[in-house]
Amino acid sequence: MLQVENLNYASPPTVLFQRLSVIFTDLVFIFAVRECCRCVQVQKGSQDVLSRPSFVLAALLLWNFGLLIVDHIHFQYNGFLFGFLLLSVAKHLQSQHLQGALLFAILLNLKHIYLYVAPAYGIYLLRSYCFTQDNKDGSVSWTSLSPLRLLGLCAIVTSVCALSFGPFIAMGQLPQVLSRLFPFKRGLCHAYWAPNIWALYNALDKVLAMLGVRLKLLEEAELPRASMTGGLVQEFQHAVLPSVSPPITLVCTLLSILPAVASIWRRPRGARGFLRCLLLCALGSFMFGWHVHEKAILLAILPLSILAVESREDAGIFLVLTTTGHYSLFPLVFTPAELPIKAALMLAFTVFSFAALRKLHSQGSLLHPLEILYLLGLVVVAIACEIVFPLSPWQQRLPFLPLLATSVYCSLGVCYSFLRLYVSLLRAEGKHKQL
Repeated sequence: MLQVENLNYASPPTVLFQRLSVIFTDLVFIFAVRECCRCVQVQKGSQDVLSRPSFVLAALLLWNFGLLIVDHIHFQYNGFLFGFLLLSVAKHLQSQHLQGALLFAILLNLKHIYLYVAPAYGIYLLRSYCFTQDNKDGSVSWTSLSPLRLLGLCAIVTSVCALSFGPFIAMGQLPQVLSRLFPFKRGLCHAYWAPNIWALYNALDKVLAMLGVRLKLLEEAELPRASMTGGLVQEFQHAVLPSVSPPITLVCTLLSILPAVASIWRRPRGARGFLRCLLLCALGSFMFGWHVHEKAILLAILPLSILAVESREDAGIFLVLTTTGHYSLFPLVFTPAELPIKAALMLAFTVFSFAALRKLHSQGSLLHPLEILYLLGLVVVAIACEIVFPLSPWQQRLPFLPLLATSVYCSLGVCYSFLRLYVSLLRAEGKHKQL
């Protein structure tokens, strides 16, 4: 196992060890799912297993298609990390806020992508834990700040960060660590564009460039040579639209999550209000972040499962986001031999999700006709990209075209889900004001 000869070294004992290590660390995820299932609201009267929110939630989390292919086929340890996230959320749902804060602090030091949802944690804990009382109109009572609670939270965060970064600070290597945590020179998008607003922006730039050349408004020789679609991780310049820099993505991200964090400050609405804010922070960062990876969509899909088994409206959003987000992960598993496997797994999970959530909420379709039409369009995109395109003459000239089509089409579904989550948040605020 330790006789490493080259970068592609993959002896059977090594592969077995790595696969088993992923399976073993999934025990953390399984325990977290158990804790989340204990937090969902129980429906009385029905003995049907599909009418039990806890069973449906366990199935949606444990058999999640995206997590399965990312960890056990693409090979990563996201289940272990999401275990910490879900366990932290469960502790907040159980009003064990210090434990939830400790788990999230550990998670953040395990992988910094969870900075996406840090604003939700920070504002919620400050507003709902450190401030102990509200005024009659629901606003915060500034005199109710508990110094002991605030110091307790600060002690947890400081101690975890000290254990994590202390050795690097002692050796003078903190700048090296930070440069690797935030590699801004990798470019706006990954080699395969994540299905977010920048995928639409890049596609629009490509279309405008083509139209400009056709209409003789632009000189083809002066345009960048396929820098966005060359399959390389690098910085690039847009041909027509203004190029996007890291500060711009940061500002866009902060603006996209600002209404959500402002909402839980003004009207916390308990731990479920925090969970909705967490989802919007995750999706806002996914939509507008710098160099976002496609698998980061799981950061919204998995927590949304909890709300989906409790709310009919959230179940509809979940079905759109999950189906779209899961299909956007198809390019991670790209060999022809894996096509039947990933298609069968996604079909099985999607059919179960639709059937179980419809049974759970038991009142007609959870989706509007246009939503159903959009999701059926994914089938057309899949057939075109996975079956038709490899047999066409375009494969040699335009190898990035299936990835572009997948990214752009899935971006529409993710954007729509993001907007619907915000609409549900604002609607809840409106109802509260009427009361």
